[in-house]
Order: sequence, then C-alpha cells, then structure tokens
Amino acid sequence: MKKVNTIFKTVTLVVAFFLVTNANAQTAYITNYGNNIVLGTTVSVIDVGTNTVTATIPVGTDPLGVCVSPDGTKVYVTNEGGGVGNTVSVINTANNTVSATITVGNGPWGITISPDGSKVYVVNDYSGTVSVINTLTNSVSATITIGNAPVSISISPDGSKVYVANQNSAGTVSVINTANDSVSATISVGSYPGGIAVSPDGSKVFVANIVGNTVSVINTFTNIVSATIPVGSHPQGICFSLDGSKVYVTVNGTNMISVIDTATNTVSATITVGDSPYGISLSPDGSKLY
Repeated sequence: MKKVNTIFKTVTLVVAFFLVTNANAQTAYITNYGNNIVLGTTVSVIDVGTNTVTATIPVGTDPLGVCVSPDGTKVYVTNEGGGVGNTVSVINTANNTVSATITVGNGPWGITISPDGSKVYVVNDYSGTVSVINTLTNSVSATITIGNAPVSISISPDGSKVYVANQNSAGTVSVINTANDSVSATISVGSYPGGIAVSPDGSKVFVANIVGNTVSVINTFTNIVSATIPVGSHPQGICFSLDGSKVYVTVNGTNMISVIDTATNTVSATITVGDSPYGISLSPDGSKLY
C-alpha cells in the first residue's frame, strides 16, 4: 500500500529546503522532486535577497530531503528515485556543483547533520534504516535499523539525539543516541507521522500526523507525548521559530500554514498559501518563512 505521504508529495515539486548563509548572500537550496510522470533530477538555488533562481544543479533521480553543513560549505541531498534510489549528492556551495555521490539505503528521504558537521543522518524509507555518513570520508560509517517506513528526521541542538518519524498507521518516533548510533527509545504518536522538528532548547519534539490531522508534542526528558494539537487536514512539514515560541505547520489539505503557540499548545493563527504546501523552512535571521 502506498503511504499517504507519498501520495501527497506527487502534487508538488518543491518538497523541502533549508537555508545557508554564504559569504555573498543567504541562499535557499530547493529539491525539485518529480511526480509519477516526470522524474525530478535537479536542485534550484535561490538568492533570498532578490528572490531569484541563480543556479540549477543536476543531482540524482527524484531529490527529496536536503540539509546544509554548519559552516555552509556543503549541501547534502537525498535522491529518493521513486522508491528505488539509494544515493546522497554532496553539493559544494562555492561553485554549486556535486563533489561526491554516496550510496546509502533504499529510498532515502529525510536528512540532517550533526551540529559539529561530522555526521549526516539519512532516513531510508524502503529499507527501514538510517544511514550514518562520515562527512570527512563521504562514506557510511553505520546503518541503524529503526521502525517501519521512516520518512522524516530531526536532530537535537546539542547533537546527542536524533528523532525519526516512522510513517505507518500506528505511527512511532525512533530516538537514536548519537554517542553509539543506536535506538534508545520508540515513542507512539499519531497516525502516519510526517514532518518532525526539535525545539531550539531541545525540550520538545513536534510531529505532524498526516492522517490524524494533528501534531504530537513529545517531552524529550520523559519520551512521552504531552499534548496532541488539531491543526487541519493532512499536516506535512514543520519548523520552529528561532526562539521556540511558535511552530509552523504546512497543512497540505487546506492550502495553509497553522501557527502553534508553544506556550499553550494551540493554533494561534493560520496563513493562506499556495496549493498543497509541503516543505517549510525559516530564514537564518527568522524574519521570513518559506
């Protein structure tokens, strides 16, 4: 059975992006995922200051997840390949060319990097694993078995834990201890969890439950869901404001962003956007939401 998240991602090309501050400008790297008819093979580079595309970079088939190294010199892109891809492209931001291609598990989706830039964690949807990449050697140093159909990933600010959303009807979140790259806990959340984000202070994890139309709030000290927040039809992407006071959730089914007040765990505002919003990210200074 096709996962709900897979169905929704076919209606949008831009599925995820993060921003990096280069010496010249703030730049957004957007993966151009295809659909059931046309396969995507590129990453678009946008100058945030002028809102113009400055480069288009060929990568692997159906690029999906993306993350940026802490020093802004590299961008890592998962090439999902319609469920049969198994690579990560490494982009050199100095010249916007691919400097390396790394083989990982089957169907790589979400990706994140450690705060010190030494490790990249890649979620392999169809393998049910996370690949750990050594960024010095551009090779896989460990493979971690987690839950069924993992899709999204987020790392704690101190780099000690990685949280992975396992997208199935009885949704779970796997907690990985980065000291030994092993699973330390499994937490039950809502139905078909998709986007996942750790708060800036590391105390909470917010998880968008696509079928449940809710966001689960996990207390990271107890690994227990402390709140469940209704947000609208089919929430997908999720990110925090810089101070952690707000969470922004793309609501794919109703073309809007739900804004959650983290003090009260309630939706304080909604923002109408384009058709079927999916990926979401905040500019480095926190002034713009993409």
